[in-house]
Amino acid sequence: MAAAPLLLEIGVEELPSSFVDAALAALPKIAADELANARLVHGTVTALGTPRRLALHVSDVAERQLDLDEEVLGPPEAVAFRDGAPTKAAEAFAAKLGVAVGALTVVEKPAGPKQKPGRYVVGRRVEKGRPAMELVGEALMKSCAAIPFRKSMRWADLDVKFGRPVQWLVALLGGEVVPLAFAGVRSGRRSRGHRFLAPEGFDVAHPDAYVADLRARHVLVDSQERVRVMVERIEAAARAAGGAYDREPMLVDENASLVEEPHVITGSFDRAFLELPASVIRAVARGHQRYFCIQKGDDELLPEYLAVVNTANRPDLITRGTDRVMRARLSDARFFWREDQKTRLETRYEKLGGIVFHNRLGTVKDKVERVAGLADRIASAVGLDDARRAAVARAAYLSKCDLVTLMVGEFPELQGHMGRAYAAAEGEPAAVADAIRDHYKPLGGQDDVAGDDVAAVIALADRFDSLAGCFAVGLAPTGANDAFALRRACIGALRTIAERGYRRLAFSEWTSAAYEAYGDRKFELDRAATVAKLDEFALERLRGLLTGAAGGAVADAVLAGSGDAALKDVVAAFARARALKAVVDAREPWLERAKVVAKRLAGISREATPRLHPAEAFRGSAKTDDAAIRALIADLDVATEALTTEQGVRDALMRMGRIATELDRIFVETLVNDPSDPLTGPRLETLAYGASAMLRIADFSRLG
Repeated sequence: MAAAPLLLEIGVEELPSSFVDAALAALPKIAADELANARLVHGTVTALGTPRRLALHVSDVAERQLDLDEEVLGPPEAVAFRDGAPTKAAEAFAAKLGVAVGALTVVEKPAGPKQKPGRYVVGRRVEKGRPAMELVGEALMKSCAAIPFRKSMRWADLDVKFGRPVQWLVALLGGEVVPLAFAGVRSGRRSRGHRFLAPEGFDVAHPDAYVADLRARHVLVDSQERVRVMVERIEAAARAAGGAYDREPMLVDENASLVEEPHVITGSFDRAFLELPASVIRAVARGHQRYFCIQKGDDELLPEYLAVVNTANRPDLITRGTDRVMRARLSDARFFWREDQKTRLETRYEKLGGIVFHNRLGTVKDKVERVAGLADRIASAVGLDDARRAAVARAAYLSKCDLVTLMVGEFPELQGHMGRAYAAAEGEPAAVADAIRDHYKPLGGQDDVAGDDVAAVIALADRFDSLAGCFAVGLAPTGANDAFALRRACIGALRTIAERGYRRLAFSEWTSAAYEAYGDRKFELDRAATVAKLDEFALERLRGLLTGAAGGAVADAVLAGSGDAALKDVVAAFARARALKAVVDAREPWLERAKVVAKRLAGISREATPRLHPAEAFRGSAKTDDAAIRALIADLDVATEALTTEQGVRDALMRMGRIATELDRIFVETLVNDPSDPLTGPRLETLAYGASAMLRIADFSRLG
């Protein structure tokens, strides 16, 4: 069947960058669904776009829709016919299909999702496929209307809502214009180039020429190409300035969605502003202006920055404007910096009592007091010495004091960073200053956990306090609602325990301790219910982390083996998952036998109480394999007794290979459940004990 490419371009007034990103993410599925509804076979669906246009390119759209020949289920026979004569229900059903009532038949149907078993009327709907040109217009119009925007607007006297007013439409199937109307605009082949560098309109001859036509007119409509060109130009400008640009993926994506063709200018500011912490200069450049800083070394900034603009016209004039704005912003930041340093950080502590954390959970000062007490207990549990515990106490006391500084009031994203800067300037020890900043880590899934025990201990105490309090008052996340970022807090706590190797920290023990720290406050849930709910919540987060580290099947096997016990030793759970993943990836030949043995042992364990009988219990047994069974299970018990490290799990798995092979042979050659054998009971109990020993590593039967 012949095919042709399809193009849709919606020209709009400038869209915000977040609108562009969301629309381009949603468009391919929206269009594919509409084409499927129209029974049009097609190839790859590609979304293209800039702030001024959203476009869709679909390759190989069939020239005709597929023919239709399907059986349609109608009303029950008792409803469709009375005394052999068709009722209005039968006539309406036949009219819907476009057939005569005599063409309907009655068949027996079993129960289905939406029907009871019985006799039903059925008919056939047969349609000849129509030309694609008659159908794509409606499919494209529906696609336009379905594009999601966080906020939509109306304009003129139209009922249509869209992200911004629509200015023009291009719709082509092959070289032909697809007739359609949307938002008061009719389609054609007339598009527009760059607003400043190529403002004249032009005709798009063919969908496959669209990207090149726009590129020639200073519009890079492919977002990936636009990002690549922008990064190349940023890197070149940074090298010319004698440094490297400050990499920030979010800033790259946002700038790419703000322009049609990226041009980079290099601005500068007074070197005196470098007295400010680098994090402050970055916050000014990134947060307010979307500029890139230029750095030399790990944290040394140059007094220059890079701005991505949408035009190559008058770069000197643009630079003067950006310099003026940057200078004003940095002047404000320098004022905050100097004013804040007139008051010592510790003297701000009492002001935290004026910030409400939650009306049921107290103020930020209350939270800091709870966190300090809990952090001291965690520090003792992980074995910190007196000097480190003193650092924990000091850092916890100062951890939130920067929330009442002028700088954080203006730049909330600098909480922690400013606390560290002010603490360091006041002569606090490096471990204390760094912990004020790093106790917020990890901030996201890709962020590192705190790299020091002092910061890590406070990070855990802070998260346990939030989790216990919020769950106790009924603020557990539901759907997209997670105002206190509890999912992130839970994941951060689990990652910190795992990556810092805190084997002595059982998750539920510390959420329980955090609950108790709230004292006599009255909550919806008592301590036991809160801890149970948090365990369930944390287990789901742990499953996600293990899946990321080792894959879904391995994660399920590890958690099925240990259950809630995985939260008692998160470090060991990760060790088991990584070691088991290595075995699965290597396709060890004994793994299949281990799966079979695990299933057999699981069946036995349901019938017998796990117990490792002494060797003497099988002396004189008529079955020569009883002694071997007992020895193998004892060996398995020893191998899986202390799975504290990844190497320990690997060693256990190596022994597991031999044990699984031998047990598989015994199951094939020996009747282990012999009702006439007096030793069957002890034998089954010993095998059931073997099942529990295998589960210490994982439930191998879950590996497929």
